[in-house]
Amino acid sequence: MTNQSQVNLRLMALSVLDEIIKDNRFSHKVLNQVLKNHQELKKQERAFITRLVEGTLENLIYLDYVINQFSKTKTSKMKTTICNILRLSVYQLMFMESVPDSAVCNEAVKLAKKRGFVKLSGFVNGVLRNIARSIDNISLPSEEKNPIEYLSVLYSFPEWIIKIWLEEYEYEVVKEICIASNSIPETTIRCNKTKISPTELKERLVKEGVNVKEGQFLDYGFNISNYDYLGKLDTFNKGYFQVQDESSMLVGEVADPKKGDLVIDVCAAPGGKSTHIAELCGECHVVSRDLTYDKTELINENVRRLNLTNIKVEKFDALELDENLIGKADIILADLPCSGLGIIRKKPDIKYNANENQITSLIELQRNILKVIQEYLKPGGILVFSTCTINKRENEDNVKWLIENLNFEIEDARAFLPEVLRDERHKGCIQILPHQFNTDGFFIARLRKL
Repeated sequence: MTNQSQVNLRLMALSVLDEIIKDNRFSHKVLNQVLKNHQELKKQERAFITRLVEGTLENLIYLDYVINQFSKTKTSKMKTTICNILRLSVYQLMFMESVPDSAVCNEAVKLAKKRGFVKLSGFVNGVLRNIARSIDNISLPSEEKNPIEYLSVLYSFPEWIIKIWLEEYEYEVVKEICIASNSIPETTIRCNKTKISPTELKERLVKEGVNVKEGQFLDYGFNISNYDYLGKLDTFNKGYFQVQDESSMLVGEVADPKKGDLVIDVCAAPGGKSTHIAELCGECHVVSRDLTYDKTELINENVRRLNLTNIKVEKFDALELDENLIGKADIILADLPCSGLGIIRKKPDIKYNANENQITSLIELQRNILKVIQEYLKPGGILVFSTCTINKRENEDNVKWLIENLNFEIEDARAFLPEVLRDERHKGCIQILPHQFNTDGFFIARLRKL
């Protein structure tokens, strides 16, 4: 990359970071839109911007902690853009060894000037050069004396999240969760076996220059890397695969649809689980619903690309009772809105935007939805309840509430799981933690209506 292109790439990364932090936007949406708008960028340039933005977000608390050791003006008092220039630059100094320290400092000064902060360019330069000189002498909180603060700073998690996890898991497990949540994930895909075999899909992806690795659980799940973007892959455009985390694929396996079943997915966007069910049993009928037109259009896009004919997509509020469906469903998929604490490695801004009050509100929302949708099940029908969080209040506690209040019983789902998950821990509920299998953190329970 030329010096000019490096400046422009950093400028793009800064603009993305500003938009995420100033406007409280979702990081993956802002980043995906910028990369979509600049398809002229080379693969390594797109990768540079992505790593710079996501890496900075993942380490935000740590970066601020370091900056505050060398700056008289604390990050909380800085102008947002200046603070983000420092964050992006310190991330490069500490985590991107291929970028020379001098280049980081020089490019940061240019960024400050380009964004109209000429008078602050000297401040930026001074702080960064001090950090660069002392990079090996950064002090951290004591792990022994202040374990919560230590984990919070080192892995950039708000202390309230660390406290919740320490109430539910051992210290070393929490540390592993933090490390895994800050890892760089590969893209996980599900082979559309209605159109192609897993073996042939793998061969075609390799011919397209994609790196392909076998999944952890299922023979039709793969991890892919070394591609530019999905829209450039012929295999994607032909509907040969769908992006879906492998832990999420287990929902379809646990649901176990049969010929003639009516399956209702009540919060379905972007349609990973709905389309998976439709692929697993082409003779079942899937009603795939979500709240807004934008969300249902996402589902429709995937249904069309995958060429599935046994799905009906509908815009419908899960909190409203559809009297036409009372007592008619064989299976309901309830992957409900949650705190998302299991998918932070893919959406790092989740850990900064979530809060304890939000979790309490989400639990109330989850239970209000469950009260409505359980009406759709036939006696003996199956409810597959799932979330992408690892918080017991949203998971096991909700299952207990379902059993005690809505006439359900928990079923042993191990027969539907891959061999590696068929242990005693998963006899009732399936809780996968982010560090265990290189998948998202995910929770699944299979319940039968009495």
